[in-house]
Amino acid sequence: MTEKKYVVAIDQGTTSTRCMVFDSKGLPVCSDQMEHAQIYPKPGWVEHDAMEIWSRTQDVIRGALKKGKIDPEEIASIGVTNQRETTVVWEKATGKPIYNAIVWQCMRTQEFCEEWKNTPGWGQDITGCGKVKDHTGLLISPYFSGTKIKWILDHVPGSREKAAKGELLFGNIDTWVIWNITGGPNGGVHVTDVSNASRTLLMNIETLKWDEEMAKFLDVPLAMLPQIKPSSFVYGSTKKDGPFGAEIPVAGDLGDQQAALFGQACFGKGDAKNTYGTGCFMLMNIGETPTPSKNGLLTTAGYSLAEGKCTYALEGSIAITGAAVQWLRDNLRLFDDAPDSEHFARKVDDCGGIYFVPAFSGLYAPYWDMSARGAIVGLTRYIRKEHIIRATLESICYQTRDVLEAMNKDSGVELSALKVDGGAVKNNLLMQMQADILGVTVDRPVVNETTALGAAYAAGLAVGFWKSTDELKHHWASDRQFNALMEAGRREGQYKGWKKAVEKSKGWTE
Repeated sequence: MTEKKYVVAIDQGTTSTRCMVFDSKGLPVCSDQMEHAQIYPKPGWVEHDAMEIWSRTQDVIRGALKKGKIDPEEIASIGVTNQRETTVVWEKATGKPIYNAIVWQCMRTQEFCEEWKNTPGWGQDITGCGKVKDHTGLLISPYFSGTKIKWILDHVPGSREKAAKGELLFGNIDTWVIWNITGGPNGGVHVTDVSNASRTLLMNIETLKWDEEMAKFLDVPLAMLPQIKPSSFVYGSTKKDGPFGAEIPVAGDLGDQQAALFGQACFGKGDAKNTYGTGCFMLMNIGETPTPSKNGLLTTAGYSLAEGKCTYALEGSIAITGAAVQWLRDNLRLFDDAPDSEHFARKVDDCGGIYFVPAFSGLYAPYWDMSARGAIVGLTRYIRKEHIIRATLESICYQTRDVLEAMNKDSGVELSALKVDGGAVKNNLLMQMQADILGVTVDRPVVNETTALGAAYAAGLAVGFWKSTDELKHHWASDRQFNALMEAGRREGQYKGWKKAVEKSKGWTE
């Protein structure tokens, strides 16, 4: 029998799909990555082609194995991590989606959400407290999957009847990838884990089961929902005629932000991380009780290692961070490559008095104002492109501070250090700015792609490739710490200006 040397992670993100191979020490061996198209049918609408994503997934699997000369028989298991709330509905018999995947950033259900907030019995106050938070830990928002499923069933002719008969399946991208990789129409496993299920508005945050009252209100048939399983669990196996060319256990499933929490070894209550990607997502481990937030955060399922058990997290979700840098590159053409933003931002000492609030999809945590829109305020003739680029990087740091302030209030714990990960943490200027604006140490790990690592860890634990979370903790290592250098008075003055700028962006579409 061939020795098992590796665990594979499929990381299906908002802009690209990646396959990464990790060794027994949790170090990356090889990877392959491909982007997919962003579809914008109308202002505020965002879609993906789910079939393109599945095609890219197969391509990057084959690409990674080829690059690393990996024998499939050496792979112990496979983990999947994914852009979370992005919604796919497809035909069970054919595997064909009935509509494009509706992306987590999409705002098309905003009007319905406003009506929902005013429905008797479903009221929601400014902090998000109300019946929906009581049931799900979430807020009434276009962000989550539930209203996206409803929109598809309301707008694709005949889909409601098919869904009621069990002919249609719903899944976030984790479910879509696992179903396809385990056989698709030919016996594919229809599952999700607690971390992804907790982002649908359909899972009860305490029972970890589908909530019938929520499903009834949103008119989503239970027959189309996947089974909810632990995050570390053998769901099924790949097929010999699939992209791996062998039967390998698929044994890990975590939404991308929870996967990063797991990959950062945040296994203790009070441990926190921030992931810098298309958006920014700060999560704090709050243990085995789903404590509700009173400061605009979400209570979410962090991960599960056994049936019926869950470690929960507080989450602050920021929609647009790295995506704002992409906007500067692609729409304004201020530079050619995203890493160039650091080069240009260093050419000026400050932002020249401007603030950029990148509320392209509204404001998420802790404001939850879906009517907000992007704004650059404080402009004068003095401002050059370098100031705008630097203000964009600072906006990432300010939004993170907004979330950290709320998290400190909810948890009663003042963080002294923040673990960071994601592609943007390679930007040393951004990380120093972050430490300065937060006033805490920012700790960057050796392996900064912790989303894929977390999925690999979950899959490896399920098959005994790794024995315990204690073993995983020993793998974590710091690459560099960034300590706050900014004087406290200046920090607070700049943050006050940010809060003023945020107020200018609110309520724009009303």
